[in-house]
Amino acid sequence: MVNLELYRVFYTVARCGSLTKAAEELYISQPAVSQAIKQLEHQLGTPLFNRMHKGMELSAQGGELIFGDVSKALQLLGNAEDKLTEITQSATGTLRIGASETIFQYILSEKIVEYHKLYPQVKIELISDVSPKIMEELKTDHCDVGFLNLPIDLEEGVRLTDTINLLNDIFIAGGNFRDLKGRELSIWDLQEYPLILMENETVARTMLNRFCESVGVKFRPMVEVDSWGFMKKLVTEGMGIGCIPREYTRHRLEDGSLVELNIQPPLPTRSVGMALPKNANMPFSLRAFIHLFEK
Repeated sequence: MVNLELYRVFYTVARCGSLTKAAEELYISQPAVSQAIKQLEHQLGTPLFNRMHKGMELSAQGGELIFGDVSKALQLLGNAEDKLTEITQSATGTLRIGASETIFQYILSEKIVEYHKLYPQVKIELISDVSPKIMEELKTDHCDVGFLNLPIDLEEGVRLTDTINLLNDIFIAGGNFRDLKGRELSIWDLQEYPLILMENETVARTMLNRFCESVGVKFRPMVEVDSWGFMKKLVTEGMGIGCIPREYTRHRLEDGSLVELNIQPPLPTRSVGMALPKNANMPFSLRAFIHLFEK
């Protein structure tokens, strides 16, 4: 079996031309260097050096024949070690992050900016889609980390690692419906008002429908939308009452353009979770991004 340390000692002695200098560079004793050279010579069956008064000189029939190959081999091993070090101890390459447009905007944007300031050499690729599509990207190794609206049925090959943010669905109003602020309304009362809800099949709408079914309510929305931004615009203009996570409309509530209604019973809390491919490699660039959510 090849003993790489013996070849490292051989290479260092050949380059330094001295047992003493090689020992200093390798941080081992001179007798240990001498013993390593003797052991390698015995293993190869030929002298590798001519012992000169002024130092060590490669022998024509031994050391000179193998020095070039040993030098190349050690360089290749060094390059391999550097690549592994780059993966495990430095943030480089590309980080592919998957999430819905809303999660990017309201939950991840500040983290992504913070990460870029810490690791500007990492190229960040954003994959914007609904949670089921992000799971497919994770499963097929087209995405390094995904952020999913929960609850959701995880597919084979995807693992949920953490819950990073809670979502509190509320009912909001604008325009003439602002007068409802401060009144306590039941969720059954809302059946009498024009509602603006997310489209069916979205996680938010599915959870709302499940809750309504559990309390015997059936909403027939006046308008169904495919984005929270469009919902907020329509509600602000007074077209109806919307249902949206408080976290996604905080600024509108603070500036007074929208008001939160007091609906009883309140809707159950949802969350956003972080997901990874089940057997994913964990380079430093990915671990560093995940660490931002552990603060």
